[in-house]
Amino acid sequence: MKIIIKILIVAGALWVSTKLVDGITVTTDTAAKQAGTLIAVALIFGIVNAVLKPIIKTVGCAFYVLTLGLFALVVNALLLLLTSWLADQADLPFHVSGFLAAFWGAIIVGVVSWALNMIFGDD
Repeated sequence: MKIIIKILIVAGALWVSTKLVDGITVTTDTAAKQAGTLIAVALIFGIVNAVLKPIIKTVGCAFYVLTLGLFALVVNALLLLLTSWLADQADLPFHVSGFLAAFWGAIIVGVVSWALNMIFGDD
């Protein structure tokens, strides 16, 4: 049940980012298809973060230390761009238009996910 809640939280955060950032779009014709797309993209985003983020943190540890953690913003943006590319490969109508959109989108997804986890998250 926890994993379903987390996927729905990330899907909600992705939805907020599509509304606030011009370069992040979901091009579907109905709300049900949009919700399904966002849930699928949230699942892809979760898998990408679970697999790649620990590796990147380990390999790029010096960059995290030298930039006082600001390098994490760049990493999160690149992971969102990778998620967009994977969604495109899976024929999902989710697109991030460039690094700047991914940068702001990653910040919004992080903040909204944190807030929703505080409200609806597990213990």
